[in-house]
Amino acid sequence: MPPATNARLYRFGIYQADLRSGELRKNGAKLKLQEQPFQVLAMLLERPDEVVTREELRQRLWPADTFVDFDHSLNTAINKLRDALGDSAANPRFIETMAKRGYRFIAPVQATTVQNEAIAPPLSLPGEPAPTRSQGERQGGDVLKSAVRPPDAPPTAEECAVAVARAESRPPAAEAELPKIDRTVGRALLVLLQVMYLCFYVASLAKLHHIGQIAESAIPAWNWLLVIMVIVAAVLGIPTRLYLLTAVLFDVRKLGANFRRLFPFLFVLDELWALAPFLLVDHIGFGLAFAATAALLYVPFSQRTLIRMTYSAGQ
Repeated sequence: MPPATNARLYRFGIYQADLRSGELRKNGAKLKLQEQPFQVLAMLLERPDEVVTREELRQRLWPADTFVDFDHSLNTAINKLRDALGDSAANPRFIETMAKRGYRFIAPVQATTVQNEAIAPPLSLPGEPAPTRSQGERQGGDVLKSAVRPPDAPPTAEECAVAVARAESRPPAAEAELPKIDRTVGRALLVLLQVMYLCFYVASLAKLHHIGQIAESAIPAWNWLLVIMVIVAAVLGIPTRLYLLTAVLFDVRKLGANFRRLFPFLFVLDELWALAPFLLVDHIGFGLAFAATAALLYVPFSQRTLIRMTYSAGQ
C-alpha cells in the first residue's frame, strides 16, 4: 500500500529507506528486510515522533478479511526491523515501544520528495574517512547522481541532526575495544556487586560495638578514629549503592556517564573499605585477611569495566 505522504526517500542516521523500491540501505549497502517489517518502518517514518498505534498498523498491513495472529505477526515484524537497524527495545535509538499503544520513531528523519534524487552519503565526522558507494548503484531504477550542492556549502540542519545521531550511536574507541557481553548478565553482576557492598555496610553498623572492641585491642589510642571512619563510610556508601542498584534495575540509559563521574569518589571509599578484613585477623588469620583484601582491592576496577561493557554508547 503506498504511503500517505509524497516523500519517497527517508534518511535517518546512516540508514536510508526508499519507499519506491522497498529497500533499506546502510551506508549505501542494501540490507535484507522482508516486506512487512519494511511497511512498518514506512509508517513510522511517515510520522516521526508520533505514536503509530497497533490498530493503525493492523489496518494497513493486515486488512479486516485477513485471518492472522496479529499480535504475533506484528511482534515478529518489529523484532526483524530492530535487528536490521541494530536497535533494541530496552535502549531504543530508532523505534520506541509505547506500552499497550504502539510504536514511535524517535531518531531525526530527513524526508525527500524529489523522485530522482540520489542517495547522499552519510555525513563524515572529523577524523573519519568519507564512506564510499559502489559504482552503478541504482535506486528504484534511477541512476544515482552526485549531490547538486556546492562542496563548500554549509551543512543543513537535517544533515547536522543526522551527524549528531551517528556520533551518539557510535561507541567511543575505549568501549569498542572491550569484549561484548550480554546486557542481562552484566546487569545481574552489577546488582550482585551493589548488594554485596550494602551487606558490608549494614553488617558493619550492626556490629559496630564489636568493631570498636577489635580496634581497641589492635590500636588502643586510635580506636575511636577507626569507628568514625566505618560510620562515615557506611553513611556515604549506603545511598550511593542504593542509587546504583536502582539505576541498574531500572536500566537507566545514562548510567555509564553518571558512573564515570562517581568513580573517583567510589574508588577512594572502596579501597579504604578493602582493608576491613584485617579487623578480623584474630579470627580468620593473616593469610585469609590478606586474600580477602586483595580481592576487594580489585573489585572497583572490575565494576568500572563491567559498567563500560554494559552501558557503553553502542549498547
